[in-house]
Amino acid sequence: MRWRTLFAAALLLVTATACGPGKVSPTDSVVARASAADHLTIGIRFDAPGLSEHTVDGRFVGFDVDVATFVAGELGVAPKDITWRETTPSTRETDLTSGAVDLVVATYSITDKRKQVVSFAGPYFTTGQDLLVRRTSADITGPEALNTRKLCSVTGSTPAQQVKDKFAQAVELVEYPRYPDCVTALLAGQIDAVTTDGVILAGYVARDPELLKVVGKPFSKENYGVGLRRGDTQGVTAVDDAIRKMISTGEWLRSLNTNIGPSGYQLPPPPEVTEK
Repeated sequence: MRWRTLFAAALLLVTATACGPGKVSPTDSVVARASAADHLTIGIRFDAPGLSEHTVDGRFVGFDVDVATFVAGELGVAPKDITWRETTPSTRETDLTSGAVDLVVATYSITDKRKQVVSFAGPYFTTGQDLLVRRTSADITGPEALNTRKLCSVTGSTPAQQVKDKFAQAVELVEYPRYPDCVTALLAGQIDAVTTDGVILAGYVARDPELLKVVGKPFSKENYGVGLRRGDTQGVTAVDDAIRKMISTGEWLRSLNTNIGPSGYQLPPPPEVTEK
């Protein structure tokens, strides 16, 4: 019995040490984790021109990157102490719930379904679903024109299914792992359109303005939020405050003008930060 008592005492000591001053658990607020570690792991997309992109020279650039960097700074974490982790539409929830990332800033639309799994701060940007087509496709003027045509979106995202459900029941849906794959297929004539949020599509137009265009008739409203672990009310409040500060100081508009402005996309006014 004595060895059991000694083992229990040792286990208690280890536990107490692990949870002592300066230590936090994965379930603690992102505010406490940032303060204790002076570090954050943030999930972003690596393939969204103008929003969040991992460049060939190793940099992370775009509006979402700027938002994430500003938020991290308000939580006390310097840019050099951010670890950027790629997250995709099919992994954003699991990246948060597993603890692989502390925050997700990745064109992450706030929906009631997602709020059952994660919490959101924001919104920090508002856009709408649109279509990317070849510049020669004058007959595709909206989602209703897609019956019998091939429409591409990425695995784990919902825009293409929304088109099929609401506008064009005879559309043929095609999925690829990433939007650049959809764009490549569009340029090759293998599909007829790509659908997702207009601001995402605008980045691809900026790269190939002579070959691609956005139809320019949004047919949904998407509020982008910062994803946190569910129930982190302290974190939501802190990130909301950071977004408001980014807007009020002019950094929000400066970043949009730098990263999205060259595409010709019509920039929306700042959103009211109200979502929880």
